[in-house]
Amino acid sequence: MASSHTVLMRLVASAYSIAQKAGVIVRRVIAEGDLGIVEKTCATDLQTKADRLVQMSICSSLARKFPKLTIIGEELVVWVDPLDGTKEYTEGLLDNVTVLIGIAYEGKAIAGIINQPYYNYQAGPDAVLGRTIWGILGLGAFGFQLKEVPAGKHIITTTRSHSNKLVTDCVTAMNPDDVLRVGGAGNKIIQLIEGKASAYVFASPGCKKWDTCAPEVILHAVGGKLTDIHGNALQYNKEVKHMNSAGVLATLRNYDYYASRVPESVKKALVP
Repeated sequence: MASSHTVLMRLVASAYSIAQKAGVIVRRVIAEGDLGIVEKTCATDLQTKADRLVQMSICSSLARKFPKLTIIGEELVVWVDPLDGTKEYTEGLLDNVTVLIGIAYEGKAIAGIINQPYYNYQAGPDAVLGRTIWGILGLGAFGFQLKEVPAGKHIITTTRSHSNKLVTDCVTAMNPDDVLRVGGAGNKIIQLIEGKASAYVFASPGCKKWDTCAPEVILHAVGGKLTDIHGNALQYNKEVKHMNSAGVLATLRNYDYYASRVPESVKKALVP
């Protein structure tokens, strides 16, 4: 057990450092002015030069330090999103963008790192850009100030670019005081832990395991909860399908309130 804990801490420390370097790459690509945008599956599913460079950097760095990563212990798996919020990145909505490194053991997300390359970018030309948030289950989450939405307020954060009738119906059923439509799963979880939103509601396939692994850990480490739209815990073993086909429901507090308001028609349409 002690050996496993040592490996985990080494891995988290490495991932933290790698995530900070990834943030530098993300900012450099913007500064150079050539995003190298290509469409993966459709006009809203984009990849940029930053995606490719960060993916290469993270994978090569982890491979050098942990050459047998997926077989440490029973099963330790790393889920990487080199640029979460790619569409927003191409449109200049830079505070939506994150780099995500999630670590799972035996299918459960246990450690996560979120780098926000353009945190503080609206604070002026002399501002120090970027921050790295990290967490481990049972230890806590660090790199931010935990805040909650005022009691009685129901503020929903949801997708900006992948909405449909199911998403709209589910958000409306929450009877929200306000709805925030932003990019990036990592960004949405940051909104929850910093008191900008009460619940993250995405009643649609589209979000993938590399989008949710790291953010889930950060949220769970401070007492929140992230599941699919049915209330099932997400699994992160290496054989699991990548798509979160039954959507995502996440809250910092009052999870049962939001879960109880998910329409049955939405649940029937989304198969786990």
